Amino acid sequence: MNKIALFCIVCMAMTYQVQAASLSNIEQLGKIMYKDKDFSFNQTQSCQTCHHQVAGFADPTNSRDPYFTVVSLGADGQSLGGRNAPTAAYAGFSPILSQGDDGEYVGGMFWDGRATGWTLLDPLAEQAQGPPLNPVEMNMPDKAAIVQAVLDSDYVHLFEVVFGPGSLDNVEDAYDYIAFAIAAYERSNDVQQFNSRFDRGILSEKEIRGMTVFGKKCAQCHTMNSSDEFPLFTNYSYHNIGIPVNPILAGNPVDLGLGGFLATFDDVESPEKQNGKFKVPTLRNVALSAPYGHNGYFATLQDMIRFKNSRDVSVSGWPLPEVNENINYKDLGNLEITDEEIDDLVAFLHTLSDN
Repeated sequence: MNKIALFCIVCMAMTYQVQAASLSNIEQLGKIMYKDKDFSFNQTQSCQTCHHQVAGFADPTNSRDPYFTVVSLGADGQSLGGRNAPTAAYAGFSPILSQGDDGEYVGGMFWDGRATGWTLLDPLAEQAQGPPLNPVEMNMPDKAAIVQAVLDSDYVHLFEVVFGPGSLDNVEDAYDYIAFAIAAYERSNDVQQFNSRFDRGILSEKEIRGMTVFGKKCAQCHTMNSSDEFPLFTNYSYHNIGIPVNPILAGNPVDLGLGGFLATFDDVESPEKQNGKFKVPTLRNVALSAPYGHNGYFATLQDMIRFKNSRDVSVSGWPLPEVNENINYKDLGNLEITDEEIDDLVAFLHTLSDN
């Protein structure tokens, strides 16, 4: 695929209108493929299976049972993912993974940033290419099998309307087109609705108090300031907040997060400085998308806030971090938030759910 064509597709995929009444052709195509179970080896799972609207576009199975079900089940009915499935909503605003002058990273997709955006210039599209080929997730044998599923579908004509005649002839290009279409849907007004009570300014006194606490104690990473009209409640950075091993996942290897991913490159300097760091998630729809943390350690918002509030308090009783290096001691750990303020904070976070 030539660079000009790639740039045009990325621009098309990243174009959205919050108030749009209907989906464009590329968004409609992406929606169909987002729900297509033929993208799994036994036709049992789609993207929507683990990223459903009822759970704020996270995994509804996990949100129904956040104490005991914290990672997603693979298409084979037995395999389990290693991390809690994050929301797919509002993910398309994340920039390409990059390192700042301070040595810290921002952007990319997945908890560890491995969908960098370096190849397709779009981290969200690169993320969409991962699950169908992941043996633990949808377990398709190769890209050709996924392209064949489109060729055999009843929407193949729409695909060629969007990307042109012959757009399925080359497997590599076709797989990129599939990703761009799914990413376009994930950026559509179906998924990025911006219609929460927060967006509409309908907050109770308790929720306003919670927003005030949030602005003082949480907004360093879950940023409220934005050049756009609507804040996204993340600065796309990476932090090790000291989350303990989840006992449900105790048999898994130590998860190094961003550091583990960067260590796969020979030319990345000091990847160990990123060990234990995971991407700061958006808080939009957070009340719907339990459990919380990369390993689902926290079943409720109250648990998550209490941990951030008291991690470093000697009598708190929290277990040791899974990765005891590069921990963020600056922004959390002893926030001195009262129990009443925690209740107010939770109330405010509930206002971020789309209707």
